[in-house]
Amino acid sequence: MLSFFRRKKNETAAEKSSERGFTTEELAAAFPDAQADTHADAQQAQEPSPDLPPRADAPAPAAPNPAPLAPAPSPQVFAAEPPVPPEVVAALHEIEPPVPPPAASFAPPAAAPDAPSQQTISAETEPVAPTDYIDKPAAPAGKQGWRDRLRGSVFARSFGGLFSRNPRLDDDLLDEIETALITADVGVGATTALVEGLRKRMKSREFADAQALLGALRAELIAMLQPVAKPLVIDVNAKPFVLLTVGVNGVGKTTTIGKLAKRFRDEGRPLMLAAGDTFRAAAVAQLQAWGERNGVPVVAQGQNADAASVAFDALQAAKARGTQVLIADTAGRLHTQQGLMAELGKIRRVLGKVDPTAPHEVLMVIDGTTGQNALSQLRQFHAAVGVTGLVVTKLDGTAKGGVVFALAREFGIPIRFAGIGERPEDLRVFDAEAFVDALLPEALGG
Repeated sequence: MLSFFRRKKNETAAEKSSERGFTTEELAAAFPDAQADTHADAQQAQEPSPDLPPRADAPAPAAPNPAPLAPAPSPQVFAAEPPVPPEVVAALHEIEPPVPPPAASFAPPAAAPDAPSQQTISAETEPVAPTDYIDKPAAPAGKQGWRDRLRGSVFARSFGGLFSRNPRLDDDLLDEIETALITADVGVGATTALVEGLRKRMKSREFADAQALLGALRAELIAMLQPVAKPLVIDVNAKPFVLLTVGVNGVGKTTTIGKLAKRFRDEGRPLMLAAGDTFRAAAVAQLQAWGERNGVPVVAQGQNADAASVAFDALQAAKARGTQVLIADTAGRLHTQQGLMAELGKIRRVLGKVDPTAPHEVLMVIDGTTGQNALSQLRQFHAAVGVTGLVVTKLDGTAKGGVVFALAREFGIPIRFAGIGERPEDLRVFDAEAFVDALLPEALGG
């Protein structure tokens, strides 16, 4: 090993260029076992070369010292050294050895075909819901239609479970009835008055069993709604009969107007629509679509127009054409925004300039799923424009339904229509008896 490095030092530049260009540090990293020999070789390199003549004052070298230099290898011996393995070369350059990649490296590309299949599934399933929504039939006529659509309400499910187990006639039953009424948004005041009346009658032994109590509960609920179950009457002498719709955002005012337009059109009444919701995006286009579907003219001025100006132009056009009914839409607004509520008063005043008796009906649309907040909404809208009629929508599905009793007890404003479905035929004239029968079970165990 010592002679090997000495031979490398005595080689010329031409000979170095013909050999591999590895430095001592690279070879030391490749052969860590040879570091000790290299260190010993460096120490011996500092000693005087035996080929040079010794100094005069220096002692003569010992005889055994030149012995290791005798078998010095020739350049052919170095050329006969085996080549550096590829793994060593790769380690010197800090690269991976040229080994074929394992089979597992090809596994990730196999997941690529799954993406198109997922998109295909979503593309096939998304159109299903709109198709079912369009093909959903209207509710059956009569009380059966009310029962079919209101059976999923909190009110109906609470009382259905309460009387399905044939309960005993006692105070515990009245407590459960009170809890069910409050849970269904009937309101604390209405619930307390109703339950206390039933309790007094039970103490007087007016009920023979729970079935008699159920009949008395049905009669009390109908009595609460009967005074407000008044259908809308169109005054044929008012030409046109102006119907102004108001309400908060998202309760279904524009949809209700479209359903009313179909109802009046089927009754043979000439009518006109005013697209007064100029704030919500596509509200004008939505009302125009309802007008085209029902063959009803629509007066509109475009997005962000003055709603009072639209109502003014529509009323003048309806008078000129001899239209019998004019339904004016308005933008939804929160009842807590006083500035927006004042705009409703402006629309009412502008209509009064053309016809002092207009509007003849201020119809407020209330979402049946709102709960007790509907009382605050009606209170503010009634103070702003004087609400004369109500439309309770979205009673089908999971609506609680009890808010109708709270509205009737506190305000006494007539409930004109009730929405129990998406079809135009599902906007029905409010029927107190059919509404209560749909919420209560027909008999014990039902």
